[in-house]
Amino acid sequence: METHKQIVIESIKHHNIDIIPYNIEFTINAHEKMSNYYGDENFTNNLGNFLFVLRAEPENSFIEIAPNIFRDYFGVEWNRTVDKDIGVVCNTLVNKDNVKDFTFPEPDNPLIYKTFKEEIPKNKDKFIIASLGFSLFERAWSLAGMENVLMSMAIDKDFINDLLDRILEYNLKVIENCCKFEIDAMIFGDDWGEQKGIIMGPKTWREIIKPRVKQMYEKVKSYGKFVFIHSCGKVDELFPDLIECGVDVFNPFQPEVIDVLEAKKRYGNYLTFYGGISTQHTLPFGTTEDIKKEVINLLRNVGKNGGLIAAPSHAIPGDAKPENINAMIEILKNQNKYL
Repeated sequence: METHKQIVIESIKHHNIDIIPYNIEFTINAHEKMSNYYGDENFTNNLGNFLFVLRAEPENSFIEIAPNIFRDYFGVEWNRTVDKDIGVVCNTLVNKDNVKDFTFPEPDNPLIYKTFKEEIPKNKDKFIIASLGFSLFERAWSLAGMENVLMSMAIDKDFINDLLDRILEYNLKVIENCCKFEIDAMIFGDDWGEQKGIIMGPKTWREIIKPRVKQMYEKVKSYGKFVFIHSCGKVDELFPDLIECGVDVFNPFQPEVIDVLEAKKRYGNYLTFYGGISTQHTLPFGTTEDIKKEVINLLRNVGKNGGLIAAPSHAIPGDAKPENINAMIEILKNQNKYL
């Protein structure tokens, strides 16, 4: 019998498989809602997820320093009064005066990799991913402010290049350390998109972001691991660039902004798509029949000949209907009954 790891690998290699791998994650509010729905706060243990994700950051990397204010290991402070999972940045650490001197965390800090040593031996049947969130553009704006970063891309290239080069140097060392473990892939979180296109525009992305992510992805590939990228928004015009840079798997694959069937048709021989189930429309506002239809259509059409890890297009938000979430889980766990 194939393990979850083997099934995911077969899907990434675009081979025919009997079951489509899937992965379901929840925001804090959605997890609480489903715990009440099932009467079981440990319900996620029974989901059968195919992926196991390890975060490349120290344990307790967010420390509450005031009510709903959390400081991360870079020193960025996040207000989580409304958004309990991530929050809103409420300080600015880096500017033109200190960009070359600002103290970064130590990438060789063993606490970053403590859970790798503990969890990998216990999860070898799953496809193991090391996650480097806020990996480049996001790390830049969290440190220096979104407005400052976007303005510098237009009128102060020295500043943004200095900042991104320092982030890249840190990332390359973390990648090297992660890939020495028995992981299968690395996923990089870096949202470049909004609902209608690329935040900084494709030309600027290709000039400033692309050369650096290419170095990061090539470092992963040099260790024989797969590359995943998570970028929210309508970024499908970058798919040829991402393929060129070495991306194997694209996430979150939002059906609200990317035509999943057209993307499969155009890029399905080169990319595996991870996501595809609507968190903006169907899960919160559709009926159970709507979500069943969407999930089955995704599995049958995008999952054909591999190339799919089925999932909600992001961690499930708190406004998703429990009955819709349950219907999605039922189909993903029991695909032979529905396909």
